[in-house]
Amino acid sequence: MELYFPTEFGERLAYCSAAITALIGLFLMFAPGYTYRFLKLQVKEGRSEAYAEARSAGGFMVGLGLVAILLAQPMIYLALGAAFGVAAFGRILSLMSDRGSVFLSLLLLVVQAILAALPFLYGLGYI
Repeated sequence: MELYFPTEFGERLAYCSAAITALIGLFLMFAPGYTYRFLKLQVKEGRSEAYAEARSAGGFMVGLGLVAILLAQPMIYLALGAAFGVAAFGRILSLMSDRGSVFLSLLLLVVQAILAALPFLYGLGYI
């Protein structure tokens, strides 16, 4: 099995979204403390379960991103786009109902929307 880099522009955008997903997941898996500080989250002293949750979520992102890169199929790109789309919807719900950092949430909403749109538009055949 060879590592395939797409030749079509739309597929390259979807591929980049998958690669960014895998990189974010790696960072989340191996540096959950830095990730929590960036997201302005605090772990309770003596409770390491939060780190386990971050590493698990990071592993999920790495797995989904790598599968999309390795298989390079439109349906898998659709799954990646749908996952980020639902995550963006969750962020919108959080903006409407929670009292958190609005600037950071809006920034992450834009990132999630872009990471959702690129593979989703390719998978549906628009780009």
